[in-house]
Amino acid sequence: MKIRPLYDRIVVKRIEEQEQKVGGLYIPDSAKEKPQEGEVVAVGKGKRLEDGKVIPLDVQVGDRILFGKYSGSDIKLDGDEVLIMREDEVLGILEAKPQAAKKAS
Repeated sequence: MKIRPLYDRIVVKRIEEQEQKVGGLYIPDSAKEKPQEGEVVAVGKGKRLEDGKVIPLDVQVGDRILFGKYSGSDIKLDGDEVLIMREDEVLGILEAKPQAAKKAS
């Protein structure tokens, strides 16, 4: 099943962190908070203004984003849990770290 969000909504898949070890203790997944980082899976056409114009979204499919703890609605698609939220709930788009240039010797 595919989903096509309407207007300024986006579908986001949470990016899960690996098991975390603090000191000598492992923190199980059930004790951790849900991550606030995700990857955009689908986007709507854009935000519709009062005069009928549609403004395209800044977020694109494949972007890694940060969102608020209580943002969006959790839904289940084909066994995967995803979030559907408005673009204005996105706090920021994460950029890939630039690779350090190697010195020529």
